[in-house]
Amino acid sequence: MQDHKTIYFKDYQPSAYTVETCSLEFIIENSSTRVENIMEIKRCDPDSKELKLDGEMLDLELIWVDDVLYTEEMYIKTEEALTLPLDCDSARIRIINRIYPDQNTALEGLYRSGGIWCTQNEPEGFRRITYFIDRPDVMAKFTTKIIANKETCPVLLSNGNLRGTATLDNGKHLALWEDPIPKPCYLFALVAGDLGSITDTFTTMNGKKVDLAIYCDKGNENKCHHAMRSLKKSMEWDEYTYGREYDLEVYNIVAVDSFNMGAMENKGLNIFNSHYVLADEETATDTDFMGIESVIAHEYFHNWTGNRITCRNWFELTLKEGLTVFRDQTFSADMNSELTQRIDDVRALRERQFVEDAGPTAHPIKPDHYMEINNFYTATVYEKGAEVIRMMYTVLGRERFRRAMDRYFENFDGQAVGTEDFLWAMESESPVDLTPFKRWYSQERTPTLKITSEYHPDSAILVLHIIQSVPKNTRHQEQLPYAFPLTIGLLSESGENFDLITSDCILLNKTTLWITDQVSEITFSAIPTHPRLSLNRHFSAPVIIECDQLDYPFLMAHDSDGFVRYEAANRFGIEILESMMSGGEVDERYIESYGEILVDDSIDPMLKAQLLELPTITTLMQRQEVIDVNAIAEAQERLKQILAKRYFDRLKSDIQALYEPTNAGIDGRSMGKRALKNRLLGILMSLNDPAVSIMCQDHYYEAHSMTERIAALDLLENYAPNDVGEALNDFYTRYKDETLVMNKYFAVCASSRREGTLTRVQALQNDPAYDPKVPNLVRALIGSFARNPVAFYDGSGEGFKFVADKVIEIDALNPQIASGLAGAFKNYGKLSALQKAQMQTQLERIKNHPNLSNNVFEIITKILKV
Repeated sequence: MQDHKTIYFKDYQPSAYTVETCSLEFIIENSSTRVENIMEIKRCDPDSKELKLDGEMLDLELIWVDDVLYTEEMYIKTEEALTLPLDCDSARIRIINRIYPDQNTALEGLYRSGGIWCTQNEPEGFRRITYFIDRPDVMAKFTTKIIANKETCPVLLSNGNLRGTATLDNGKHLALWEDPIPKPCYLFALVAGDLGSITDTFTTMNGKKVDLAIYCDKGNENKCHHAMRSLKKSMEWDEYTYGREYDLEVYNIVAVDSFNMGAMENKGLNIFNSHYVLADEETATDTDFMGIESVIAHEYFHNWTGNRITCRNWFELTLKEGLTVFRDQTFSADMNSELTQRIDDVRALRERQFVEDAGPTAHPIKPDHYMEINNFYTATVYEKGAEVIRMMYTVLGRERFRRAMDRYFENFDGQAVGTEDFLWAMESESPVDLTPFKRWYSQERTPTLKITSEYHPDSAILVLHIIQSVPKNTRHQEQLPYAFPLTIGLLSESGENFDLITSDCILLNKTTLWITDQVSEITFSAIPTHPRLSLNRHFSAPVIIECDQLDYPFLMAHDSDGFVRYEAANRFGIEILESMMSGGEVDERYIESYGEILVDDSIDPMLKAQLLELPTITTLMQRQEVIDVNAIAEAQERLKQILAKRYFDRLKSDIQALYEPTNAGIDGRSMGKRALKNRLLGILMSLNDPAVSIMCQDHYYEAHSMTERIAALDLLENYAPNDVGEALNDFYTRYKDETLVMNKYFAVCASSRREGTLTRVQALQNDPAYDPKVPNLVRALIGSFARNPVAFYDGSGEGFKFVADKVIEIDALNPQIASGLAGAFKNYGKLSALQKAQMQTQLERIKNHPNLSNNVFEIITKILKV
């Protein structure tokens, strides 16, 4: 049975020993890989007498300590570790072990993806390669020699700089790599295989030439050029924005199909899920192109925020991830539209992290315990962590934040540090005391601000009342109020901003308040007329706003803050849908406001597409005490139909004006027009009008871009079941040999709201294009179904049973992917009595399954505690 042990932050202690250098030799063969590991060990704690090395699933062959060959009675070997007596200040340890990459379905350590040998070591995969002190605060200089068959593995890559190659006997060759910069073993990487590539160069700000290469399966080289452009833009941006120059002679990226994560920032050798590298207009959507640019940047930015300075322990994961997400978000905002990027980031935060924060798996961005660290690569650590960094950026301002970042880099380069070290750098430049702000690191849940105002015309004063409510944590303990910046506007009838003049609150800038208390009363003077409230502009803090005094139609039409315009449209839509679900009529002001946005040709098409989006089912589910997916879906479709009937002619004419089937460009204008056209077509398709369905079919067949084609296919799948069969067959025939595109096919089928989705998903598991060992395919088919609220929450309970079956089945192959699927049950506590009982049966079945991994056990037990 699996030992379900909890690890606590309070128990963290520095390592008693460290590794100064590590010299590795890999001999790669078809059936196994021989690993020779020579480590220079240094004792840090003079009282320590035993060295414990982590190691899992390793066949140990030989051990030497300072040239003494150890016999079995001289050490202790368990399934998880190797313990050696070591009462000296330094030692040279040589270990030879064997591993079996072909059998490694968990995709941690060294494994084989198709014909490519590759590694994934974050967080604790290196212990599946060789014995080592596998923790992030042990940083060593690595040298790696790779020996393999030259015909099957002509490409041999590792971290650092290439120091030599040689041809050997028996058709083998070797490559020697040296990384001059100390790093923890989770950043170690190796790739070997027969790969295609594209190459380029980048000259740094100090004139150093860096050789760039992107490797992929042969035949996909032409799909790597967007990724290469994104990499060079990232390198240039990081120099300009943060003064950070790349530090090695080469920078390599490798795309593989089987990868648990999106990508990995291994020093000088980033290994990527192929989804975030390969793209062309025929096979990738606009979202794919944007995602590649963002993830390429994210992993490159890790070179300084994650590699040069890494986290001391895994509780500090947000130190590198939250900061680097903030950096990639601001990069994407600079490369594209700052406003639309911000809206996309906030939408993702609310759809994923707010749900997590409200549920049984909630945790702080710096958790104080875990059972399986893989379960904490979450939206909270990443996206909420980025929002915490963004708040500090708002507090400090651009120039102070840059100075604080420079201080962070200068003081901690080459070290494994904690969040307190980062906060020290921020505090050195902060205009306010950040002590109460630090609660964002240790507390969980999303605070709610209840805001009211009183206007006194005689004295031209507005009094703003803010009550901050922080829910109890998952242990039912009270939590303290958060400190945060709140950017607001007080608007005149024409939408002009009144100056904020107050002595009750710190003003960080002309429009941003510094809120620290549970209850705040702020008086603004010299307000000549009754103002309209504009709250949490640019989403200055990750909070929930409750305010009955917001004039949504006015804000949609007049607010100069684009995010508030979007927010007003979304919140107004939520009010309308919730009213409809309660039997109310649609507020005519919403229909008119929607129409005003529709006919306003001055709005950027991408922004207009966001403004015209109706609130999602997931958003409305969060607001329900007892979830009723069918009621939400029915209200959503009725509202679409009302809008479609009212603006039918305008929608149709706009679609025709925006439609450019031969334009597959990925510039902002082209992507915006496609996004808006597809949004409007989605509204019209709700009418089930045969003529509109024919138009949608034409858009599918005439499209030159994947964005157009997949959007049309999705609409046909959901609204034209009698017409979609031919298009689905056509899509399958075109792309059955394109794994990345088949992910889209499976996702469309599994996300369908029409009847019979579960039956079709079950059948697709037998499709030749589906492979349960490939994480992308599992996420596309099973994951998409688990995120499909209409199908998953079907009243029969069969959706719950199906996903539970898959969690158990996949857990035996890949626990990390299985635990991700288990998160589908997180709304257990908000279900009706019937559905809760149905889900409980499945949760108990998973929990009691023999040999359940820590990954899944931790998630399921947290959910059952509700």
